[in-house]
Amino acid sequence: MCGRFTLFVKPDDLKERYNLEEIPFELIPRYNIAPAQNIAAIINDKGKNRIGQLKWGLIPSWSKDEKMAYKMINAKAEIIREKPSFKNLFIRKRCIIPADGFYEWKRIGNDKQPMRIMMRDEGVFSLAGLYDTWINPDGIRINTCTIITTKPNTLMAYIHDRMPVIIKQEDESLWLDRNIQDGDLLETLLLPYDEKQMKAYPVSKMVGNVRNDIYQDLTL
Repeated sequence: MCGRFTLFVKPDDLKERYNLEEIPFELIPRYNIAPAQNIAAIINDKGKNRIGQLKWGLIPSWSKDEKMAYKMINAKAEIIREKPSFKNLFIRKRCIIPADGFYEWKRIGNDKQPMRIMMRDEGVFSLAGLYDTWINPDGIRINTCTIITTKPNTLMAYIHDRMPVIIKQEDESLWLDRNIQDGDLLETLLLPYDEKQMKAYPVSKMVGNVRNDIYQDLTL
């Protein structure tokens, strides 16, 4: 699964990376982003990339309540076209969640060591996501999302049996294009990322507590 990640890029650098005209919210450094929190997400609207905030944990538009969100922080790529919660969103409502690292816990005997995984150049990369809008009983619109996961590459297999889908930069426009609804084509993007472009290192177990969101407290 993918249950924690980081994003502490400067706003201007993020705007340049994704060709954004503006960031309509305060983008603050985040070192321990967790489910149920609002996270930055990018969609394409009328040919332009736009960034906003989505609550992490998908609530399908047809859901009777918001309890499903806690079970739907991730969507497995292997069944994404079969599961009712995801199959229509995969065709119509795809997004990118920018990150510059994510955490996973490596089992060592009876213990678990948290690891931070990132690009070798330490740059921002694009997690593949799906989003939807749910209207609660009070009529309030809640925009939520999920992160797609796939089987691990060789680097991640050493740490965990799943990894988030990372969209190659050259494929980002295809992924975000709402006019592209070819499921077979889109599914070719849901592959493990090239491990040669990634690295991993251990971090403090303090990352297990979502209240610890200070970078210097999480490094070893």
